[in-house]
Amino acid sequence: MNTFKRGLFLSLLFILAIVLVACSEDGEETKKDEEKAPVSTEGSKVEELTIGYTGPLSGPAAFYGEETLKGLRMAAEEINDSGGFEVDGQKYTINLSTLDDKYLPNEAAANAKRLVQEQDTKFIYTPHSGGVYAMQVFNEMEDFIVMAYTSEPGVTETGNKMTVRIPPRYDRYIEPFTKYEMERFGKKIAFLPTATQYGKDWADSLRPVWEANGGEVVFDESIDFSKDTDFQTIMTNALAKNPDVLFIGGPSQPTALVLKQARDLGFEGGFIIMDQAKLDEIAAVLGGSYDLLEGVISTPPLVTSRYGGTEAFIEKYRSENDKDPGSESGFHYISLYILVEAMKAAGTVDDTEKIMAAMDQGAKNLPEDKEVYYIKGVDDDGGFLPLLRMAYIENGEMVHIGEEK
Repeated sequence: MNTFKRGLFLSLLFILAIVLVACSEDGEETKKDEEKAPVSTEGSKVEELTIGYTGPLSGPAAFYGEETLKGLRMAAEEINDSGGFEVDGQKYTINLSTLDDKYLPNEAAANAKRLVQEQDTKFIYTPHSGGVYAMQVFNEMEDFIVMAYTSEPGVTETGNKMTVRIPPRYDRYIEPFTKYEMERFGKKIAFLPTATQYGKDWADSLRPVWEANGGEVVFDESIDFSKDTDFQTIMTNALAKNPDVLFIGGPSQPTALVLKQARDLGFEGGFIIMDQAKLDEIAAVLGGSYDLLEGVISTPPLVTSRYGGTEAFIEKYRSENDKDPGSESGFHYISLYILVEAMKAAGTVDDTEKIMAAMDQGAKNLPEDKEVYYIKGVDDDGGFLPLLRMAYIENGEMVHIGEEK
């Protein structure tokens, strides 16, 4: 009996040993097969790229800030919904990180530092020149690109190699604006621009051109839209100097109220309106008619443009916002697509020097169906090169002048 049990036990041990050896060999073969198998890139993790934004999302300029942001959001959502974009074999989606700076340069700078330190952001948008200049103090050192939505020429004349200027330079408008207003209304002008750095720089550029053409500046003060809501006193003082033309501007909503105040006080002359304010947005504030804008010269509304992607953009914007888009939304929309194309051309999402060098190619690679505006390229200083388009109001109608594609 003991002999039988001992034999049975040894037989079981022998069978178990065979099984263990077989399992071990199978495991080794499986491991070898896994090591030899190619790694599939189809299931590679999609990485998230943060794009920063600091702008006025509260206060008197909040409407303007939201309009700039809407264009960025539309582009980011489209890019993400299509699966993202690929750079050097890696897929990316966009995380748009936004902060409110209340239109204050110091807040913009603080927000930029926060975006860089907390999220390692390489691209930060801001829609005001004060914020741009504040960030240019340290953006090269901190290695991020300022995506500047300002027509201020100086932001790309400082020698800062990490700044992109998105809209046209405003100094291209000054000579034709001056000639139109002088010929139609006269040579005396009152200055009442926004008190921002942008407004001051616009005034400093307009003054010598106006005077060189034989004009006179009869009143020269600015309006702080972050504090002032009643414009009767300053407008009364300006009109007491009997100007033929008023130079005004800033965000569209308060600019409309300044214009209305002038008309309410009996002013019948013309207006030079800085390119930040938009004619259609001003008209919307004033009831939808251009009647009060007779004699205005400024930049035309986006909805009058006709490029490869304009119609689709307008239709989508209207469906999401129940109103017409402004140029702020359109320029921000295409700028994000151009930035993505620049990263593709550069083959990197974090080498800012290579991306800046590829920005012109990015503009040239902009898909036609995203061409809300036509951008000829990006100059050596980082400025977008859109067509120069202007419009004036005459007999209640908008008349377009300028370059065509």
